[in-house]
Amino acid sequence: MNEVIQTLEELGEQAQDTASEESAIQVVEPKRDDLGRSYATGKRKDAVARVWIKAGTGNITVNGKSMQAYFARPVLQMILRQPFRIANAENQFDVTATVRGGGLSGQAGAIKHGISKALQFYEPSYRPALKAAGFLIRDSRVVERKKYGKRKARRSFQFSKR
Repeated sequence: MNEVIQTLEELGEQAQDTASEESAIQVVEPKRDDLGRSYATGKRKDAVARVWIKAGTGNITVNGKSMQAYFARPVLQMILRQPFRIANAENQFDVTATVRGGGLSGQAGAIKHGISKALQFYEPSYRPALKAAGFLIRDSRVVERKKYGKRKARRSFQFSKR
């Protein structure tokens, strides 16, 4: 590499050599523990979810309860199934999740984020579909803090002329 390049042809050859070395396909290895599970942490609003996935029949357990018992609303259950639908992997994985903080909507979003990340770790080929759907990005929107002199974050007290 200490050679001095004197002509444009030598520069072109040098550029082709480095490009061919860099274009070698990087194979991403799946990240699984001894039990065949992948782990990821998902976050949404104030909720934080720890998610483990493994090959199975599609059972989803949240804080020791079934998904139907923990999330009674069908919309929240649909949110949890979205990553599997995008990856074409429905009823192929068992999910165990523990979630704390926030309300039910934030917890469902946190588990969805965790499932998406864990799917990507379990099978790296799922990454392009999950990334295109925007499931691997943490939704950073949080509640705005209350300001002094205001009733809420932006709402003022009612104005009284007299």
